[in-house]
Amino acid sequence: MISVKIIDRVSAAVSNVLPSQLSSDVKKNMRAALQSALERLDLVTREELEVQQAVLARTREKLQELEKKIAALEKQLLEKK
Repeated sequence: MISVKIIDRVSAAVSNVLPSQLSSDVKKNMRAALQSALERLDLVTREELEVQQAVLARTREKLQELEKKIAALEKQLLEKK
């Protein structure tokens, strides 16, 4: 779900470029349309992104360890031949 804070910030930015004479109904409709459009996007929060980055970093470390083990095992096999 899109953060209300994000919607408020974007809505305020859009309102700043619109004429100040617009009625509050127009501004409410604009905010509702903006919220609807943002909710259709496949967005994630900063926190979710950071969690996934940490998972990816751990996965990379594990992959590197496994690659080293495989290289060592391959070396042992070649030495036995």
